[in-house]
Amino acid sequence: MAQVPAVPKLTRTRHLLRTTLFGRTDPTADMVASERAALALRATGPKGATAQQVTFLLPMVGPDHVGDWDAVVARLRTTLEGFVGQDEPSWRAAVCCQSAPDLPDDPRITYLPFTDPTPGNDKWRKLRVLCEALPDLASAPGYAMSFDADDLLRQGTVKEMLSRQERGGYLVQSGYVMDVSTGDIGLADRPSWITPLRKPFWKLCGSCAAVYHDPSNPTSTTFMSEITQHEHRMFPYLAKLAGQDLTPLSKPSVLYMLNHGENFGARRGRVGYKTRFVQNNRIDAPGILAAIRSDFTV
Repeated sequence: MAQVPAVPKLTRTRHLLRTTLFGRTDPTADMVASERAALALRATGPKGATAQQVTFLLPMVGPDHVGDWDAVVARLRTTLEGFVGQDEPSWRAAVCCQSAPDLPDDPRITYLPFTDPTPGNDKWRKLRVLCEALPDLASAPGYAMSFDADDLLRQGTVKEMLSRQERGGYLVQSGYVMDVSTGDIGLADRPSWITPLRKPFWKLCGSCAAVYHDPSNPTSTTFMSEITQHEHRMFPYLAKLAGQDLTPLSKPSVLYMLNHGENFGARRGRVGYKTRFVQNNRIDAPGILAAIRSDFTV
């Protein structure tokens, strides 16, 4: 199963206007599965229960698709240790892969086996397995966040999410992109008149949206299963269509690492422009760089 194509922007605008201005929650014939799931969730309405935990969903590339499995597992452990080191312990993480990697010894981390032998890119099939397991992974309302197995979470991010209690969830609008081959780090954020070519983080990386999820509501699980079948640029639109607008986190909250040798994007030839992005938005101030390395333990 391949990634579901993005809905054209004009179509998104039309569907949002129909929903937000006229209150329609019945799907139209041209809507894809994710849009239908969004409207079904909108129709049920959120119960407003307090979010009690953050659940991270990590689809991991299988050993047969990489050149250095040990290096891939080491990066996964670094990602997971970033969760373990959070000053708010109310989180869970699930890793889905063909082979069980060596995981940190923490009861909050779960391995889900992936047994689908279909050839080709399996990232989105793994995400569906992870999302369909949410009722077992998250016994209480909280936020669910798909997270790449080589990205890093900033210290304090789980606490911010659970302290603020945003109704729809959170968006990583500001974050960092690191070129591992050079050590350079660039800032991703909204463009300004000074930096008109800068992009928000959620347009660059899939580890960018923590969506409110209620395991007692089956439409919530279905929505998570469908939204994650799209590229990350669709996340804000689909959340808004579901009546769960995503609110930006207050700080750069995720570090996306490029050119470490096994990037998924590199296998598709899609890392070049991100490498240029790092150089065009490179951070040179020693104090800021030291703070980033401290906050993300790199």
